[in-house]
Amino acid sequence: MANSLESIQAPVRDHIIAFESGFRQALQSKVSLLDLIMRFVVKRKGKQIRPLFVFLSAGICGEIKDPTYRGAMMIEMLHTATLIHDDVVDDSNERRGYFSLNALWKNKISVLIGDYLLSKGLLIALDHDDFSLLKIVSEATRQMSEGELLQIEKSRFLDIKEEVYFDIIRKKTASLIASCTAVGAESVKATAEVVRKMHDFGENVGIAFQIRDDLFDYGDGHAIGKPRGIDIKEKKLTLPLIYLLRNVNAQEKRHLIHLVRRHHNDPEKVREIIEKVNHSGGIDYARLKMAEYRDKALEILGTFPSGEMRDSLENLVIFTTERSK
Repeated sequence: MANSLESIQAPVRDHIIAFESGFRQALQSKVSLLDLIMRFVVKRKGKQIRPLFVFLSAGICGEIKDPTYRGAMMIEMLHTATLIHDDVVDDSNERRGYFSLNALWKNKISVLIGDYLLSKGLLIALDHDDFSLLKIVSEATRQMSEGELLQIEKSRFLDIKEEVYFDIIRKKTASLIASCTAVGAESVKATAEVVRKMHDFGENVGIAFQIRDDLFDYGDGHAIGKPRGIDIKEKKLTLPLIYLLRNVNAQEKRHLIHLVRRHHNDPEKVREIIEKVNHSGGIDYARLKMAEYRDKALEILGTFPSGEMRDSLENLVIFTTERSK
């Protein structure tokens, strides 16, 4: 298993602490309801993986300065906004073991909070003329929206092929991780070539990260980060299931698609699908593809100078693909 997250943070720990303080201050508002909700949001932040990617990527490319902090804030605001909007769209009442925003304050307020976070991110960039950072983050926002819509479009017909699946997760998930690493490099005035290299590094990490997340749905891992079968219940075709559908006969494929389409809320039918995936080799295949993308990321990272920043980035890549939740 990779080093602990605390040890991975070590080279930039002071920056992360300062970032968290600045992030809280940036979200303060004179509107009492908004300020109350922002405090709620900040208290329930996750592992801060994305800001960590920003600071380590900046550190490996140059000297961390104010633009790095602003870039990390822009990305964290975008990420938080998308999570809030996702909970509204999915009608989810829980986020990381707590009540979701929409469960406590309903959908209208939740959508407005997401919009507020997006606008704050834009203003942070515009107030400091960080146009190059804004371009990277805006491109990620566009790709994330396209990825979500592509998934919705394809899920209606359950006709997702492997290449479409990778297109979806490249846009939906990997684009945000890629923006973290590209913003980190851009924030320290790295060359266009280095920024592109860091973007490619982050994209490969993001794809591996999403495959790891998909595997949790089939019980792969010692601790399950989300209940088994959630993706099936939402009629999402992830890589292990796509592999199964590709390797069964036409009759069995029709049966499985029928189960996903018509019986995705039946626990017994969902369990049947999960068992078939586990016996098909789909889990091993997905692990193999995850390792391929992780190794591509590490190969790119290996072209950068050795040191504590690179070591922590390597361990962060391993941490994201070996995590158990």
